Amino acid sequence: MTDQLDLIPVPRKWWQVEPPRFDGPDVTPTDTARLTGQIERIYALMADGVWRTLEEIEAATGAPQASVSAQLRHLRKRRFGSHAIAKRRRTQGTWEYRVDA
Repeated sequence: MTDQLDLIPVPRKWWQVEPPRFDGPDVTPTDTARLTGQIERIYALMADGVWRTLEEIEAATGAPQASVSAQLRHLRKRRFGSHAIAKRRRTQGTWEYRVDA
């Protein structure tokens, strides 16, 4: 007898359906591999819906804060999943972000 859970398809992450496409005149295949790993790490961390600052995301993923910020912007784009990225002020001058996956 088949377990009912075996019949439920496992949702695929956006990058399993179509590899991320980074563009720009200076993007090389090496950059694409690095940026793909970076956005996957950031998404994997942020998919839990927890509020985090850029500094906290940097500490957890090893990606510089400027790159974290750029990757969060990418996650809003259709080709990166059209994710809702929430932003709120934690303290004066410090913002925190959450991915509503």
